Amino acid sequence: MSEQPLNPSPAGTPDDAAAGAAPAAPGPSAPGPTGSTAADALPLPAGPAADATSDALFHEDDALSDEDAAARRAASFERARRLRQEPRFPGGPAADPAGSHHERRIRSFQPRRSRVTTGQQESLERLWPQWGLDIDGKRVLDLAELFGGLPVVLEIGFGMGEATAQMAADDPGTGILAVDVHTPGQGNLLGLAEKAGSTNVRVANGDAVILLREMLAPESLDGLRVYFPDPWPKARHHKRRLIQPDFLDLVAPVLRPGAIVHCATDWEPYAEQMLEVLTAHPRFENTTADGGYAPRPAFRPLTRFEGQGLDKGHVVHDLLFARV
Repeated sequence: MSEQPLNPSPAGTPDDAAAGAAPAAPGPSAPGPTGSTAADALPLPAGPAADATSDALFHEDDALSDEDAAARRAASFERARRLRQEPRFPGGPAADPAGSHHERRIRSFQPRRSRVTTGQQESLERLWPQWGLDIDGKRVLDLAELFGGLPVVLEIGFGMGEATAQMAADDPGTGILAVDVHTPGQGNLLGLAEKAGSTNVRVANGDAVILLREMLAPESLDGLRVYFPDPWPKARHHKRRLIQPDFLDLVAPVLRPGAIVHCATDWEPYAEQMLEVLTAHPRFENTTADGGYAPRPAFRPLTRFEGQGLDKGHVVHDLLFARV
C-alpha cells in the first residue's frame, strides 16, 4: 500500500478545520512548536481504514450540526412566540391580543410590522392607555361608557387613519371605533386625532371578527364602515375577502335597526361580490332606489388609497345598505 506525506501547510486545510482534524505538521522549512520537522512526523496510510476514520469524523460532525440546527430552530420559534405575545411598545397594542385562545381559521388580513416613526411610537406610548384597546375576546365593551353616550360606528381597516381622523373631526357627535392591526397606522391615527382635538375616536387592535362575535352587545352599533378592504384578487384567495355571508351574519345582530353598512372599493369584481352578497342577505336592504351602487356620500373623504386608484383609472363604488 502506498503512503502519502502530510500536507505541509502550517495551518492545515479548510477541510481539516471543518472536520475537526488536527492541523498538519509543519514542512521542512517551518519547524513546529517543539522544533520538529515533517521528517519527525509519521505518514498517514491511505486506503479503506483511513477513509472509514474520515467518514466517521464527518458523520459525527454532521450529527452535531443537526443538533445545533435543531436548537437554533427551537430558539427562533421561542423568540417568535414571545414577539406574538408581547407588545412592541410598553403599554401599547399587543402583538397578538387574542392569542391562541381562539380557533385557527381563514382571516381576511395579514398583520404587517413595518417601520414605526418616532412620532407614531410616541403617540402609541402616550395615548394608547387612554384611547386604545386590544381585541382579546375576554369582555363585552360598554360603548356608552367608552364614548360618553355618543352613537358609535365601527370602522374596519383604516390604513394610516387620515380619512378616519377627518370624519371624526367633521362629526364630533359620532363615536368611531376604528379597528386595524397595522401598528404605524394605529399610532398615526392617535396622533392625528389628538392634533385635531378629537376625543370621539377609539383605536382597537386585533381581529374584527372576534370583536363582532364576542365583544359587542346586541344592537350596540349605529353603523359599519369598510373602506377599501383587501380585494384578494386571485381566485384561490377569494375566501379571504371580508364581505361574505358569514361575516354579515356576525354584523347584523350588533347593528341597531336602520344602521347603515357602508362599503367602498375600487376593485370592480369585489364591488360586484359585495353588491350580490349584501342584496341577498335578509337583514340588509339597499338604500338606493335602483338597487345598485350609491354616490359617494359627502361625509366620506377622499382617501389617499382611493386617490392612488383613481390615478390608475380605477372606478370607485360605494354601497349603502340599511339593517332591517
